Amino acid sequence: MKKGIKIFAVIAALVLATACNNKSKETEQSVTSSDSTKTEEHHKKHWEYEGEAGPDHWSEIDQNDCGGKTQSPIDIVETEKDKTIKPIDFHYNQKTKIHDVVNNGHTIQFDFEPGDYIVINGDQYELKQFHFHESAEHTIKGVRYPLEIHMVHKNKDGKFAVVSIMAQEDKKSNETFEFLDKYLPKKANDTVKVNNDFNINKVLPQNRSFYTYTGSLTTPPCTESVQWFIFKTPIEVSIKMITDLKKIMPLNNFRNVQELNGRKIKESI
Repeated sequence: MKKGIKIFAVIAALVLATACNNKSKETEQSVTSSDSTKTEEHHKKHWEYEGEAGPDHWSEIDQNDCGGKTQSPIDIVETEKDKTIKPIDFHYNQKTKIHDVVNNGHTIQFDFEPGDYIVINGDQYELKQFHFHESAEHTIKGVRYPLEIHMVHKNKDGKFAVVSIMAQEDKKSNETFEFLDKYLPKKANDTVKVNNDFNINKVLPQNRSFYTYTGSLTTPPCTESVQWFIFKTPIEVSIKMITDLKKIMPLNNFRNVQELNGRKIKESI
């Protein structure tokens, strides 16, 4: 009888230990799952141009460089003229193939097929896309243009070079931008498949002298070590084009100018 009781006690203890162990694993799995969900939710947090997810809070959203010391855009005031700066060597085709046009909720972005590139100091950067900011992000001696176009290029090492074009309003229509205007996606997260081409060289100003400095991407993750080239001469874009962009992009989709923190702005001659 006593032996039976002892066996029963041992079995009961084993059952209890197994139950506790399973419960511990369930709790551990629950905590892990909860942490994973929190991490996933954290990564899903998105940025905006105003409010709690606005530019003042970008450095708090996920891991990024938005709180760094070499951020963009900047106000271009004091510059150093440098005779050693070589012109940007543009290799844009007369028939640049547009892959698609995306309204990503922050801007209108034209994505391009491979084949167009620039050469800077012997280094080749492929044109990836261009997009719009209304009003302009960079200011020149405090002056903010109605529109700024960012032509984003990337080299084989993943480094960015951005060519910036300021645009001012003109009552006359611009043939190039009339063409682009036809493909603007009207709603956020819409994509227009284009399968067409145009002469992207017509977007560039005739005078291609520029300001240059080292900065960052102007939206999260605000990646630094970006080479910026801002044309001194603006192009002219029709009031209709700017109005159409205003209707489908967030109001004032620009980041405020950032501190120079000792950086030098050079000027090509």
